[in-house]
Amino acid sequence: MQERKALHTLLAKRQEDLSPRRMKDSYLEVILPLGSQPEIREKYLNVHNSVRFGRILEDLDSLGVLICYTHTKQEMQPRSPLSIVTALVDKINLCKKIIYPDCDIKFTGNVSWVGKTSMEVKMHMLQLHDGDYSPVLDATFVMVARDPENKRPAFVNPLVPETPEEEEIFKQGELNKLKRIDFSTASLLKMAPTAEERNIVHDIFLNTLDTRTVSFRSRKLPPNSVWMEDAKLKGLQICHPQERNIFNRIFGGFLMRKAFELGWATACSYGGSRPFIVSVDDIMFQRPVEVGSLLLLSGQVCYTEKNYIQVRVHSEVYDADTREHQTTNIFHFTFMSQNEVPRVVPKTYGESMLYLDGKRHFAATMKEI
Repeated sequence: MQERKALHTLLAKRQEDLSPRRMKDSYLEVILPLGSQPEIREKYLNVHNSVRFGRILEDLDSLGVLICYTHTKQEMQPRSPLSIVTALVDKINLCKKIIYPDCDIKFTGNVSWVGKTSMEVKMHMLQLHDGDYSPVLDATFVMVARDPENKRPAFVNPLVPETPEEEEIFKQGELNKLKRIDFSTASLLKMAPTAEERNIVHDIFLNTLDTRTVSFRSRKLPPNSVWMEDAKLKGLQICHPQERNIFNRIFGGFLMRKAFELGWATACSYGGSRPFIVSVDDIMFQRPVEVGSLLLLSGQVCYTEKNYIQVRVHSEVYDADTREHQTTNIFHFTFMSQNEVPRVVPKTYGESMLYLDGKRHFAATMKEI
């Protein structure tokens, strides 16, 4: 870290001092040779003889950071003074249910929008079939640049679109930023539910009242339903040094993999059959996870519709010295089960808010795909 302190002098005082970049300047293509190099296949293989999606999340996170370093690279500097970290996974939408373990995968991506200290990265994953690469997923990440010690924001090179198509991509980046602000402003942790949502919650309440009693406390589960409190799984991870990044913190891709695997297990135990990931949405990295932390993960089915299962995974670190819990991430996953699943039913007001939040995320996903 002492070495990185010395890099402070290389930081730009203003964004205007940095030379503008084009989208093609940060464009990268990376091949994951699962087909041509079978020896690396073992790491990516799951029990269903397809590719572990958690490993793909790790690769996307690493690629996103690399693309941003490529965008901000200065010719005269042997080492970058910037610490680039993942701030947010805006969305990952999949168009294939199965990723094959014996065919090469190609990742492509570039910086698509730039603020003062943040960068949006668009990435695509394709898989080789019969000599052609066909799309598997599209991902949008938001990365932030910080000073060499990862303490304060740092300026990044501005982005200049060159073609009408690039202008549209850049505008979409701006719209994505505004959408995130709107979604955050309307959060159920800040604002009351809408009139329509209040009616939904009240209808659920009325449908679960026991008609044999005249008591608000006596509740009855409707047919083909599961109480929300019975639709959760928990996990614990000790954060060992082997999972750390260059800033001696736990690698964001590792956290995503662990959260996804718990989310998948939650959907699997709830639906009773193998679930397929449809979308990853709105992962906010709220605070870093230190090496040695006890990472507590809690997976909750918060909304269901037909054969879709919306899972929220909450991750927090527990400090054994202070006995305090601190939230580090919230993950949202949309899964598709092979069969229609029971309806998840909230019982308390807090669970009803989780239900409405899950419904909002599900609706946003369905609009995208």
